[in-house]
Amino acid sequence: MKAVLYERNGSARDVLRVEDIDRPEPGPGQVRVKVTLSGINPTDVKTRAGVTARAIDGFQVPHQDGAGVVDAVGAGVDASRVGQRVWLWFAAYGNRYGSAAEYCVLPADHAVPLPEGAGDELGACLGIPALTAHRCLFTDGRLNGRTVLVAGGAGAVGHFAIQLAKHAGARVITTVSGPKKAEQASRAGADHVVNYREPGAVDTIRALAGGPVDRIVEVNLGANLELDLAVTGPDTVISTYAAAGDVELPVRALMNANVTLRFVLLYGVPSHELTAAAREVTAAAAAGALTVLPIHRYPLADVVAAQEAVEAGAVGKIVVDPAATA
Repeated sequence: MKAVLYERNGSARDVLRVEDIDRPEPGPGQVRVKVTLSGINPTDVKTRAGVTARAIDGFQVPHQDGAGVVDAVGAGVDASRVGQRVWLWFAAYGNRYGSAAEYCVLPADHAVPLPEGAGDELGACLGIPALTAHRCLFTDGRLNGRTVLVAGGAGAVGHFAIQLAKHAGARVITTVSGPKKAEQASRAGADHVVNYREPGAVDTIRALAGGPVDRIVEVNLGANLELDLAVTGPDTVISTYAAAGDVELPVRALMNANVTLRFVLLYGVPSHELTAAAREVTAAAAAGALTVLPIHRYPLADVVAAQEAVEAGAVGKIVVDPAATA
């Protein structure tokens, strides 16, 4: 099969290559998936670059997310899963066969059945972004009737945070940096979109919320903490999921606000909690609550350009198509 792989950490141009390798066989508790789309996340490029320390087992096929069809199962997995359309999460975590290939193998519960009517593009968008959004939103109780502030509503996590919160009955305010991102956040379904660069953004958010917000899904804690504290009240939870640099915390201000500061990284979340979250994400997709991000599609041979687009901060979802030709 054709697969992207790397044997050492470094820049995409220096270490990524496409080769023919043996098609893997599923082990006990695993499924093999014929990949239709491989979704790329910032975590994929950081891992390849060596920003996150993970040992390489001879070689690594990158990318955690994707969509495809189960074509074989290992021991202990129901054979009826063959032919099932699925979305993938953590394909490359602790596993050399990520989704940037014609086939990948992964634990059976990391290949989640796609609801009828949900396309491969939506499936490839879910994975880490949707599970991260779910973790940020629902770890601290119900959202029905609550007000949620989503920082960076045009991003992948922000997109699904808006939609999952709305599906749960919350009122959603989101911040963006400009008109194009505002359009994207509005299409995602946010009740209100605020340009945080404009004067009076804090007053606008507080007026829209009718007081303090209940939850904040935060993409850049260091840059936004002052704004966050200005719109919080007692029992507000700020969940931050992106490492945009170290932050010096204003401890007294946080204590005075009586806020909860939650740090979210999926790799440390217990597996059974992520599996439960995946079921809830799938249920939201089945209900039509989740929509596809703007898709930028690359053939497998152009994976270097695809990963570089992620590093450059492309808005939307970068996907690699193993069946496409350059």
